[in-house]
Amino acid sequence: MKTFKKVLSIIMIAAVIASVCVMATVTSGAASTGAGLAEYCLNAYYEGWAYVWGGCEPGAVDCSGLIWSYCGGDRMSMLDDAKANGRDWGYVSSGIPRVHGLGLSRPGHVGVYIADGMEVDARGSDYGVCYESIGGYNNWDCWFKLTAVSYPENGWEQFNGDSYYYEDGEYIVDTSRTIDGVTYYFDSTGACTTTPSSTSSSSSSEKTASTKTTATTATDDGFLRNGSSGSKVEKLQERLQELGYYNGSIDGDFGDLTEAAFKLFQKTAGLFEDGIAGNDADILYSDDAPAYVKEEEEVIAKKKDTELAETGVQEETPAAEEATEAAPAEDATVSYALGDFADEVALIQERLNILGYLEATPDGSFGAQTETAVKGFQKNNELVETGVVDEVTYDTLFSEKAVEMPAEVKVSDADTTPAEKINVNAPAQAAPTTTPATAPNTEVEKKTTAVASKSLSGVTDSVDMQKNAKTTNFEFILWLAIMIVVMLITFTIVFTVEKKKQKAAARNRRFY
Repeated sequence: MKTFKKVLSIIMIAAVIASVCVMATVTSGAASTGAGLAEYCLNAYYEGWAYVWGGCEPGAVDCSGLIWSYCGGDRMSMLDDAKANGRDWGYVSSGIPRVHGLGLSRPGHVGVYIADGMEVDARGSDYGVCYESIGGYNNWDCWFKLTAVSYPENGWEQFNGDSYYYEDGEYIVDTSRTIDGVTYYFDSTGACTTTPSSTSSSSSSEKTASTKTTATTATDDGFLRNGSSGSKVEKLQERLQELGYYNGSIDGDFGDLTEAAFKLFQKTAGLFEDGIAGNDADILYSDDAPAYVKEEEEVIAKKKDTELAETGVQEETPAAEEATEAAPAEDATVSYALGDFADEVALIQERLNILGYLEATPDGSFGAQTETAVKGFQKNNELVETGVVDEVTYDTLFSEKAVEMPAEVKVSDADTTPAEKINVNAPAQAAPTTTPATAPNTEVEKKTTAVASKSLSGVTDSVDMQKNAKTTNFEFILWLAIMIVVMLITFTIVFTVEKKKQKAAARNRRFY
């Protein structure tokens, strides 16, 4: 009997230990990370998930349900939950840390910070899951670290197929690190330009200064980037100028203007826009390299030709042509649109910065963020929202009557019910200025078209795991509960049998 008890005790102890180990393994395997959340939300956008009030299942989510479907947590008060648990948070107006998967909050709405100034949020039934720049429609108040998500402090982190290196809680950008004897370079987005040999390595050297201020020659990997200089850079500038992308001086210094010009070339050629002249420089020097064409100018020219043909106006005489050529430059048609690159665009960007519509360094490149800012300015100044800086927009922009960006985006009481005001699940109430998810999204075309396929393929496994994480945890918790019940029943049976034997033995002793 004693031997039986010992064997049974050992079996029960082993079952308990096995249950604990299995649960720990499952919990660890399904742990939620910031990079994982960012990839999950990107996948939701690319798959075109629908917005459903109260939805929290993959494919049908509301704003907080998008986050909850990945990592769980407190749906009703994510920001307050983060504050209560001592998680880092701050105001978006003061800047957002370089951390993948931070939560974003404004009254009645939440979203997720992806990286490089971009965010994802489930916006409303008419728009689904949207992906755009931080300075777009959503006037986010705060950023915060979600309680149910773990964020790296130091070391390598994988996101969207690229490798990032975190130091002091943020991934590094525009610099290099020597890790285990290998020097790695990180572009302006933070992505490593080469695949690390081991993501478990740590930096073995002191922090180096940004390559923008310290590099004076081509880097060891042979790539040209912001901060490089020399004859190779001169050759690069000459080729960019020949193709119409660059209008600066041929000085051999790879500065912001050269970087913006090369990014514009990469965009036109359908390459990844990192501003680094690596293997893609071969395309630049090839006979098939695409030249830069200002589509807007072509449209204007065709429009003028059509108008002349319709009105029957004859071609001007030589004297009239000379008078036209002598006319002041300001009489020429003003038009700047997406894809343009000029010094005048930099002035427009600077003015938009002053008026509060744009938060970016003027670089002369009319990108998607500039277009969004122009649309916002046109809307608040009662102009047609084309995103194109025509003569009317230009004159209004630089006039004393230009209306600044409102300090707050107010939601009409008539459009918002009391429950929606206090519930983070409430859909956005104001009509978004961005296009629906079913239509082309300019911000995404600018920032992510080149990496869309990589994102979709890179996050599949992670998304599948997260879809089943809660179900798997529940199944193992149920299994553990059943094991405990079985052990309790077994213990009760053994205890009862032992008691009966003890009573029988006592009766036998009294009988004899």
